[in-house]
Order: sequence, then C-alpha cells, then structure tokens
Amino acid sequence: MYINKTIATLLLTCLFIGNVNAQSILNANTASETELSSIPGFNEAAIELILENRPFNTVGELNNQLSTLMSSNELEDVYGYVFVPLKLNSASDDDIQLIPGVGSRMAHEFEEYRPYTSMNQFRREIGKYVDEDEVARYEMYVILE
Repeated sequence: MYINKTIATLLLTCLFIGNVNAQSILNANTASETELSSIPGFNEAAIELILENRPFNTVGELNNQLSTLMSSNELEDVYGYVFVPLKLNSASDDDIQLIPGVGSRMAHEFEEYRPYTSMNQFRREIGKYVDEDEVARYEMYVILE
C-alpha cells in the first residue's frame, strides 16, 4: 500500500513538473541568453547557434540548425522548453510534427481545418481528437496570423 502511494505521488509530481514546463515555452527568437542557458541539455554551442542565427522564420529553420548538434530525441526534449511559434494557417506538415508528441495524424488534423479564424476554432476542432489539457499544450506552440 505504501509503495502504491509513493508511486502515485511520484507520477503526480512528474505531471505537475511537466505542466509547469509546458506553460513556459520560450520563443527561440526572443529568449535571452540566460533563459536559453536554463534549458536542460542545452550547451554553449546550442545557445550560441541560436543567438547567432536568429531570427528563425519557422521552427524548421531552428531544427535545421540544432540538428547539427543534437539527436532527434534530444531535440524533442528541447522543444518542450524552446520553440518558434507556428503560424496555424501556413505552417508546414514537417514543422507541425516538430511539436513534441505530434505525429502525422495529428498534423493532418491541424491542417484539415484551415483557415483558422480564431483560437476558439482551433480549440474546438483539435478538441475533437485530444483532451483539453493536450489542446492547451498544443496552443502554446501556435499563433494565429
């Protein structure tokens, strides 16, 4: 019984930490050197690369730069902390799939409902496929322009 409570506490703690992290995704185009240095697994070379090559028009441009230094698994972790906001109505399928946890099926759903006229429309349409928490997480990666 004690082990089950301990495991449950650990799981809730991990979920809480994940939610805190998700609410503070940095924009690679505006994050300070200090903010970038707080990203777990980010080294000086990655920070310098971002600072010297921004602004990035798309997350794909950021990904092309960082992929010279990091593996795809490392990049997926990093994109939980720093990203280039996606323009909902024009982002490529490849860029959408750089959102951690988004695969081809969900990228298709993002594209299917274009053009988006409001974030409420995005929430409503994507909410058909995932729960509110996941829609809120996705929303942190996108902008409407």
